[in-house]
Amino acid sequence: MSGDPWGRVDEAGTVYVRTADGEQVVGSWQAGSAEEALAYFERKYDGLVVEINLLERRLQTTDLSAKDANTAIEHLREQVDAHHAVGDLDALRTRLDRLASKVEKRREERKAHRAKQTEEAQQAKEELVAEAEQLATSDQWRPTGERLRALVDVWKGLPRLDRKTDDELWHRFSHARSTFSKRRKAHFAQLDNQREEVRQRKEKLVTEAEALSGSRDWGPTAAKYRELMREWKAAGRAQREHEEDLWSRFRGAQDVFFQARGEAFAERDSEQRENLTHKEELVAEAEKLLPITDLQAARHSFRSINERWDAIGHVPRESKAKIESRLHAVERALQEAEEVEWRRSNPEARARAAGLTGQLQEAVDSLRARVEQARAAGNSAKAEKLEKELAGRQALLDQAQKGLEEFGG
Repeated sequence: MSGDPWGRVDEAGTVYVRTADGEQVVGSWQAGSAEEALAYFERKYDGLVVEINLLERRLQTTDLSAKDANTAIEHLREQVDAHHAVGDLDALRTRLDRLASKVEKRREERKAHRAKQTEEAQQAKEELVAEAEQLATSDQWRPTGERLRALVDVWKGLPRLDRKTDDELWHRFSHARSTFSKRRKAHFAQLDNQREEVRQRKEKLVTEAEALSGSRDWGPTAAKYRELMREWKAAGRAQREHEEDLWSRFRGAQDVFFQARGEAFAERDSEQRENLTHKEELVAEAEKLLPITDLQAARHSFRSINERWDAIGHVPRESKAKIESRLHAVERALQEAEEVEWRRSNPEARARAAGLTGQLQEAVDSLRARVEQARAAGNSAKAEKLEKELAGRQALLDQAQKGLEEFGG
């Protein structure tokens, strides 16, 4: 017999364990005392506790599958139900029940998680398909091609769906990519044809440019080169391997012509700079006529200057406006002097100006008298109104008198 709370040994050496359902036979012990027998089967119990502890820890810290976990639980449950240990076997059963419940809960959670993943994966793939089908009609060849390749990488990273759904979505996705690829291939084939046409057109332009390179007809030839350049730019680009060589020949032909023209123009510029020196001397001579005191003498001198000016020839373009503006300033001064002289010698114009001045003077005198009458009568409102009208007529009179003065009084 023994005082152990979970087990005892009878006189025959039979070991019992106490459970909620009553005592259960653990085994027979003939090799020693009852204490040794209980200690032996208690160690077996401790072994079961260690295994259950390990299983609990594995469930907490590892990604143990539900199948492997249930197998381990059933194995331990069989050992507990065999009653080959002394200890609180009911507590072990309870722990195993809790573990089984936890495993079932985890299995349901994983099932729900997989279902959610599948749903998200299907939604993601449907979005990829929709985007690919939209891109299939795009004309942005490079970015669209790069985007479709990126979509394929995204697709590969997504979980597989059920075979039917996955195959249907992949077929649409693949068809969209194929549609775009065919369109892009057709586009670039057409582009190659266009570039070949451009190459042939530019070959003709190069031939024309080379034929003109020896011309010495500077103006028309330069204009023709500008026309050829406009045609060159409008023609577009040929194939890359031809474009650079064609441009080199086209530009080279122009360089030959424009270099020759530049040398000729340099010689011309030297002559024009000398012309500028002579015209500056003439301008200085013309400017000495100002201010004009003797109109007839000034007119005669300016005519002589103009004749010599025209005989000199061209000056550098950048100096032309400045030198001519100085001569024109003297010419305008002569014209103004002639206009003043004409007004002074025109009796009809002077008579009209005198008549207008006289009429305005009479009107001013009349208004001034009416203002005085209104004030004498105490009619301030009428006086103020007449004063405003008087001020307007006085301004006109002042202006007319100035004009009359231009006629010499």
